[in-house]
Amino acid sequence: MSKKIAVVILNWNGKSFLQQFLPSVVEYSSDLADVIVADNCSTDDSLDFLKQNYPAVQVIQLEKNYGFAGGYNRALQHIPNEYHVLLNSDVEVTPNWLKPLLHVMESNNSIAVCQPKLKDFNNKKSFEYAGAAGGFIDRLGYPFCQGRIFNHLEEDHGQYEKQQEIFWASGACFFVRADAYRKAGGLDEFFFAHMEEIDLCWRMKNLGYKAVYVPQSTVYHVGGGTLNKVKPQKTFLNYRNSLLMLHKNLPKNKRFGVILMRLFLDGVSGIKLMLEGKLSHTFAIIRAHFAFYRAMSQNKKKRGSGQRDELPGILHFNLVYLHFIKNVKTFTDLPN
Repeated sequence: MSKKIAVVILNWNGKSFLQQFLPSVVEYSSDLADVIVADNCSTDDSLDFLKQNYPAVQVIQLEKNYGFAGGYNRALQHIPNEYHVLLNSDVEVTPNWLKPLLHVMESNNSIAVCQPKLKDFNNKKSFEYAGAAGGFIDRLGYPFCQGRIFNHLEEDHGQYEKQQEIFWASGACFFVRADAYRKAGGLDEFFFAHMEEIDLCWRMKNLGYKAVYVPQSTVYHVGGGTLNKVKPQKTFLNYRNSLLMLHKNLPKNKRFGVILMRLFLDGVSGIKLMLEGKLSHTFAIIRAHFAFYRAMSQNKKKRGSGQRDELPGILHFNLVYLHFIKNVKTFTDLPN
C-alpha cells in the first residue's frame, strides 16, 4: 500500500549524486514516504548502482531523456500517492524534513505546493540560489527569493523564519498536491528545463491555489546558480522560458507592456554580457528571443481561461532598477 507521499528523484547520469545524497533521503523519508527514482534514460551505471545498493527503492525507467518537465510528467503518471515531492538528486535532506511540509499541506486544501528552506550544501550558512526562503516575482516577471536577489545570496541569520505564502516554490524540492498538479496540466514540457516550476505555480495561482514557504523544514542543495558558472544553453532556456511564461500567464491588460519592457531589458543584459566578454551568452539571448517569437502561436493555446490580475507574491516594483541602480541587495530592504 502506498504512503501518502512519494519522494521522486529524477536522475540522468547522476550516479555520483545518488551515492552521496540518496542515503539521507532513504534514512529521513521512508517513515512517511515512498522513495522513487525516475531515470531519464541514463547511460552511466546509475541503475546498476540502485539495484545493487537500494533494491527497495522503486525505479521508473523512461525510454529517453525528456528533461526536467517531461521526465517528471511521465514519471508522476505512474505514481498514485496523494502528494509528490519533486526532489533534485543533488539535495541533502535532514531529519524530520517531511513532517512540517505535510502538516502545512494537510492544514488547507487550497495550498497546492510548498517548499522548505533551501540552503547551500557547500556553504551551509548561506541560502541557495534555486529557491532560498521561497520565491516571488516583480511586476516585470523577474524571479527572486527571500535570501537571494539576482546573484546576491544572503547568509541565514534567522531572518526568514516566518511561514508565509509565496509566489513560487523551488523545483529543487517541490512538495505538490498530486490532484492540483494534474488539474494545472503539470510542467510545461516545451520548457524542457528552467523556469518551469514558476510557470506551474503561476498556473496554479490562476486556478485559486496557494504556494507556501515552510521554514521549519531545511534541505541543502548543491545547485549551480550564477551565470558565470553556467553554459549558454541555460541562458537560452532561462530567457526564452521567462518570456513564454509571461506570454502565457499575464492578464491581457498587462501582457504587451510587460513583454515589451522585458525584451528591451534583455537587450541591455545582452550588451552587458558582451562587454564582459561573454559573447556566447549574448548570442544565447538573441536565440531565445527568436525562439520565443516562433513559439508564440503555440504558447497562446496553453493559456487557461482566467489570468488573474492581482496575485499574492507578485510585488509591484522594478527589481532591475532597485538592485542594479539603487543597490538593494536583500529582500528585507525591498519596498512593501
